[in-house]
Amino acid sequence: MPASDRDVAADSVLESTKMTSGDSAPGTAKRMNVFERYLSLWVALCMIAGIIVGKLAPGATASLRTLEFGTGSQINIPIAILIWLMIYPMMLKIDFGSIVRAGQRPKGLLITVAVNWLLKPFSMAFFGWLFFRHIFLPLIGAELASQYIAGVIILAAAPCTAMVFVWSYLSDGDPAYTLVQVSINDLIMLVAFAPIVKVLVAGAAGLEVPFRVLVYSVVIFVVIPLALGILSRTVLTRTRGREWFDERYVARFAPVTILALLMTLVFIFAFQSDNITSRWFHVILIAVPILLQVYFNSSITYGLMKLFRVPYAVAAPGALIGASNFFELAVATAIALYGPGSGAALATVVGVLVEVPVMLSVCRVCVATRHWFDPLAATR
Repeated sequence: MPASDRDVAADSVLESTKMTSGDSAPGTAKRMNVFERYLSLWVALCMIAGIIVGKLAPGATASLRTLEFGTGSQINIPIAILIWLMIYPMMLKIDFGSIVRAGQRPKGLLITVAVNWLLKPFSMAFFGWLFFRHIFLPLIGAELASQYIAGVIILAAAPCTAMVFVWSYLSDGDPAYTLVQVSINDLIMLVAFAPIVKVLVAGAAGLEVPFRVLVYSVVIFVVIPLALGILSRTVLTRTRGREWFDERYVARFAPVTILALLMTLVFIFAFQSDNITSRWFHVILIAVPILLQVYFNSSITYGLMKLFRVPYAVAAPGALIGASNFFELAVATAIALYGPGSGAALATVVGVLVEVPVMLSVCRVCVATRHWFDPLAATR
């Protein structure tokens, strides 16, 4: 998700890009900063703060919920601004030159794309349908079952998050190739996200999905930040240089995006305070299919990388990308479709709550099994 610590993650990418073979031996344990290491704690604290605000100031919370881009759009203005502050810095990192060069080593990229777009959303639709429509149905009811199915589908149909850069760093992944994998997924999302969500939500959850709202979400939360990111990158690297752009301009967003992430969670949980306090057990239930899908997709990706003799430095981040999500877009879309107090929005937020400890466990498995990969594969 986790999301949008995109600029915190960028610092790790820069450091790992600068490393030489003498800086750190392969497999050496690496450390996250305080924010990265305790992200689940900060998320939990924001959840609590949001619930308290929602309970103690219901009038102010209701007023904030009514601030939308047009009547009935369901796109909340404060949340939209916060999400832009999270997404824009990630878009600054998309380098089309790197994407072209990745064609020289296509196997890892093709596997990542195939799992993210041909398997991940559909497997999540199945797990959501299985657990919410059948196993957990007596505990949650039919209406919430449909909402939760829609939420987890939206989450899975938005692959990748910049926290992948942190996971790649911790697992000794190739930072440049990781950037390409994330960039390609974001570009595919422009055309694939809306139709996949519409078809799967209608089929598995039985809910109508206004395609116009999906298109608006993609335009507002992907196309506009992408265009601004490309424009900023082009102009500033030409006028100020690449080093200034990477180490000064992008770095300036780190505290802003961190605060935006945390404030987004406060807003969402304030809007959801009544649902959460009355249905706290549902958070645990929602986490079950999300966890299962994370391990399923990361295992499939990692196994395919091994089967096709992809080098470990590409295989590890590929497995992590297959398990991670574009939390910002997922939350924004769920809110736009069903409102900030909906079960679908709650389901997308549960994703970021469980992502950090789960992804750390995937990192540990990758590092422990790096000897499975042929060290000479990278030269072939």
